[in-house]
Amino acid sequence: MQKTPFRFYLNLKCFMEIKIKQFDIWLADLNPSVGTEPGKTRPVVIIQTDLLNEEHLSTIICPVTTNVKPDIELLRVHLFKNQLPKLSDILIDQIRAIDKRRLINRLGGLTKDQIEKLKDNIRIVLDL
Repeated sequence: MQKTPFRFYLNLKCFMEIKIKQFDIWLADLNPSVGTEPGKTRPVVIIQTDLLNEEHLSTIICPVTTNVKPDIELLRVHLFKNQLPKLSDILIDQIRAIDKRRLINRLGGLTKDQIEKLKDNIRIVLDL
């Protein structure tokens, strides 16, 4: 039987008190992963509208990777060194819903330019 980390219980107790906002960067526990899903504890970007973030028990995110591909503009948005400890990319093609209890702490937010690039890439990925 797998042990559940203590921080999960802390989040379980107060997950409704978590104030998340669209385009925030959060640290999240994405384990366990299946197949090509990004796993482990990693930064994520909240992409769900704030209209749902207040009441829903889950949120929609894009994971972040330190496997930066500077030449790729489609499917990725590049983060700056001052936003996270390492240069990172938002993985637009890995959109997924997660339970808010997976969120650990807020790390920052996106710039206006990054938000527009993220929205454009989401439209492309979802053919909107």
